[in-house]
Amino acid sequence: MEIGELTSSVHKALSELLSIAELKPENILVIGCSTSEVLGKKIGSASNLEVAKAIMEGIEPLAKKFGLFLAVQCCEHLNRALVVEEDCAVKYDLEVVTVLPHLEAGGAFAVLAYEEFAKPVVVESIQGHAGMDIGDTMIGMHLKRVAVPVRSEVKRIGEANLVMARTRPKLIGGERAKYPPYYVK
Repeated sequence: MEIGELTSSVHKALSELLSIAELKPENILVIGCSTSEVLGKKIGSASNLEVAKAIMEGIEPLAKKFGLFLAVQCCEHLNRALVVEEDCAVKYDLEVVTVLPHLEAGGAFAVLAYEEFAKPVVVESIQGHAGMDIGDTMIGMHLKRVAVPVRSEVKRIGEANLVMARTRPKLIGGERAKYPPYYVK
């Protein structure tokens, strides 16, 4: 596995997600990433900052291009809290918690986000508009209802499973209701 391949695979997958999800500027994109899984190891056993950096290089340019807030999920040892920019926490009135992600509690991707974000803060929960889960990190708890799977040509990032989702408003009204076609796809 080449580091450059990780960047291009993530970039390609995220491009597919963004073309389907139709996100607006300042929407929240949740990212969960186990660098251990990317390396073919058990989740939480081999955090790797080099791998995290390669993956972020595939994500960050697209997030900036679309004006999205990134929400980077920490590992289960921090209760899957998320690293976000302070502006995101303010806009969405998120409760900030006090913790500093590190390799043994938070994971490499969260550590990298905390180091690279302009004004990082950690929040306990969020309701993101779309998400990318690299390595079965269970980001679903941080997506708005209703999450809809997005299938990609990219099935794996390195050795890690890739699952992506967009969200849509709930369909209400029962069998007599009609819905705009863009919500039912």
